[in-house]
Amino acid sequence: MEFIEWGQHLSVGVKVFDDEHKQLIALVNKLNQALQAGSAKKTMKEILSNLVNYTKIHFKHEEDYMVLYDYPEYQKHKQEHEALTNQVMDFLQRYNSGKASFSLELMNFLKDWLTKHILGSDKKYKDFFVSKIIE
Repeated sequence: MEFIEWGQHLSVGVKVFDDEHKQLIALVNKLNQALQAGSAKKTMKEILSNLVNYTKIHFKHEEDYMVLYDYPEYQKHKQEHEALTNQVMDFLQRYNSGKASFSLELMNFLKDWLTKHILGSDKKYKDFFVSKIIE
């Protein structure tokens, strides 16, 4: 069983965003598997770095669509992206400096961060983008 299971309840109705969300979930699951297996710190650091980088790419895609289609809550959504990115970057910096370690607490944070963002903020744009016939 995966740490985070993809399901239709997480779909935002926009294929490109759903596919990117699935990729983010896969990276969190991969990180969790590495933690459970006791993988080397280098491997876990690489997976977390990939997660951070892919998150930035995904957030930019969402924001680009929001600007293109004049999404009314763009600024609020962008601010949330910035706050979430800063939280993960802060952990990565603390990890790199030896002030933090991988733990179940981190995994639960990542799970909550990702699922709450999708089910909260991202679900708010579902009807908007579906009405624009974006697949």
